[in-house]
Amino acid sequence: MTALPGAVPTRGTGTFDYAQGWSKIFGTSGTMRRFHVAVEKGSNEDLNSFATQVEAILGDDRSWIGDGRLRLQRVPGNVKASFTVYLATRETAGRMCRIGGVAIDVGGRPYTSCRSTGRAIINLDRWRLSAQPYISAKITLAVYRQYVINHEVGHELGRHHEGCPKRGGPAPVMVQQTLTLRGCIPYPWPRRDGNLLQGPPV
Repeated sequence: MTALPGAVPTRGTGTFDYAQGWSKIFGTSGTMRRFHVAVEKGSNEDLNSFATQVEAILGDDRSWIGDGRLRLQRVPGNVKASFTVYLATRETAGRMCRIGGVAIDVGGRPYTSCRSTGRAIINLDRWRLSAQPYISAKITLAVYRQYVINHEVGHELGRHHEGCPKRGGPAPVMVQQTLTLRGCIPYPWPRRDGNLLQGPPV
C-alpha cells in the first residue's frame, strides 16, 4: 500500500500526548541521545503505534546508530530528552515549522515535514499519504515512513541536505526525497551495505 485511504484531519488541538515508559537502548556504543515521541490530540492517530514505528526505525542498524557512535532511547514525556519526534496535522506542523524558521508549504498548504531545534516534526499528511516520488515508484507507505523519520532525525543529528551521488542509484536519506529524487531512486536508510550513504552537499 502506497497510501492510506480516507480523509486526513487537517488540524487538531495543537496539544500533544507523549508516549510513556522507556524503550530499550538502541545502539551498542557512543553518545546517548534520549528522545520523546508525541502525537497531536485530534489527529486520530494511535500514540503507541506511532511510538513503536519510530523506535523500530531509529533502532535499526541501517539507521543512525549503525556506526557505533550513537545510542538512542525513548523516554517518557516527563523525563528530560534532547529531542522530540512529533506527529502533527498539517496546520499544526506548518505553524510549528514556521516558528522554527522553516517553511514547509507547497501549493499554498503545509506539505513537507521539518526539523527545528529539538523537534523532528512529521506532517500527518505525509505519514498517511506518502509523497509523489515514492508513489510514482510504487514504494510502500511503510518505506516512506522509514525515510521521513530518518531524514528529519538526521537533521537533528546535524546532517544537511544532499544531492544524488549516482544517477539511478539509491538516494541518500538526506536528499529531500519527499519533493525530488534528484535522479536517484528511493532509499529510506542512512546506511547501505554497512556504510553511510552520502551525496554531495546542496
